[in-house]
Amino acid sequence: MSERQRASKRIVVLDYGSGNLRSAERALERAGADVVVTDDLTAAAEAAGLVVPGVGAFAACMAGIEALGAGPVIAERVAAGRPVLGICVGMQVLFDHGDEHGVVTKGLGLLPGGVTMLPAERLPHMGWNTVRPPRGSALFAGLPADARFYFVHSYGVTDPVGLAAAGATVTTAEHGTEFVAAVERGSLSAAQFHPEKSADAGAALLRNWLTKVAR
Repeated sequence: MSERQRASKRIVVLDYGSGNLRSAERALERAGADVVVTDDLTAAAEAAGLVVPGVGAFAACMAGIEALGAGPVIAERVAAGRPVLGICVGMQVLFDHGDEHGVVTKGLGLLPGGVTMLPAERLPHMGWNTVRPPRGSALFAGLPADARFYFVHSYGVTDPVGLAAAGATVTTAEHGTEFVAAVERGSLSAAQFHPEKSADAGAALLRNWLTKVAR
């Protein structure tokens, strides 16, 4: 197999200075993927699948993406129907904006809506939680209803109805209020939780995503 053929089957974990890069890399490798962690935008554009990780603050993640110039690459992949998976804040930055401590930061605008602080007595929302995927979800296909995933976040998208009305397949969870735990729309998939830290359930979800990538 030539290098170009290998690249066409490769998963790129985008290194823009934020995220559990090595954890995501190892989890994807265990799920059967050929993975590279890189800030090379050509590799990100040409890969079979692109993973956008993210931890910490929305504004800091967006600053890293903008400094690398990765926003157009992510947007072009989505427009062309090429698979992208956002994880944690890597999901949040796909939305129109994030509001942290009264400071609003523009997101990538690939999904409608904003990210705000969860109205919960206990923050961050940290630990294991169940989710409610709708019928027809490709990410959660074959997973049991009581599957639990690992979350670490204080902010989220709290308008799942509006997101579903925009044509997305929306999976929800509860912490203080109902929020978006995962979203699927066309070639774009994203999870607020960390599949790479979610044991067997997370591994199954990553395998489902890789199946979608291989189509």
